Amino acid sequence: MEKATFGAGCFWGVEVRFGQVPGVIETAVGYEGGKTEKPSYKEVCTDMTGHAEVVELDFDPSKVSYQQLLDLFFELHDPTQLNRQGPDWGTQYRSAVFYHSPEQEAAAKATIARLTEEKQFSKPIVTQVVPAETFWKAEDYHQKYLEKRGMASCHI
Repeated sequence: MEKATFGAGCFWGVEVRFGQVPGVIETAVGYEGGKTEKPSYKEVCTDMTGHAEVVELDFDPSKVSYQQLLDLFFELHDPTQLNRQGPDWGTQYRSAVFYHSPEQEAAAKATIARLTEEKQFSKPIVTQVVPAETFWKAEDYHQKYLEKRGMASCHI
């Protein structure tokens, strides 16, 4: 079992999509990359804690590769938008890969380089590639938020 952590805007729709991937065992939404301990959603929304909304995945690398998860991550959102996704804006909506190993860091940087070289996007990719530190699980009502409401997706 391995972990992967991605910030791709609002975490609700991102969680749904990653949860559909065979080999992803568990998903949780939360906050990563900030300075406040045990931040609440309300605090993160002030854009003052420094956290990004993220999805943390437990996955079986014999069934899905980290590279496959990275590829999906870059399909799920616009990695050229700085501190926003669609109508959501603020640093909590930034594009970020929080890596858990040197191999994940290398894969993320190589993927960005490849997508840039291939000109997959009309603007530069602004995705941060930073070490995973502390994942703060979001409040229970955010976990599987769309699923609990019978929704398959949101605006992502």
